Amino acid sequence: MNTQIVTVSSKGQISLPVSIREHLSIDTGDKLVAYTSGDVIMLKTLKLPSAEEFEASLDEAQKWAATVGYTENDVNDIIKSSRRKKRK
Repeated sequence: MNTQIVTVSSKGQISLPVSIREHLSIDTGDKLVAYTSGDVIMLKTLKLPSAEEFEASLDEAQKWAATVGYTENDVNDIIKSSRRKKRK
């Protein structure tokens, strides 16, 4: 485990040390997700799939939906229902 001390700036910013960025292949503009648990802050790299990876995942999901008999309308209804639950 690579552990280093970082300092929070007056704007609430931190800089990730070069060794950590290199180890995790973090480049300028990359996204990180911050999680908290008690007094612990965890950062995780957020790597978006390539267009090809996304298309392959979408194809797989569509094949699965077809095998269980879901139609496009069913999926739209599930999404609407989920959004209503989150607003409550």
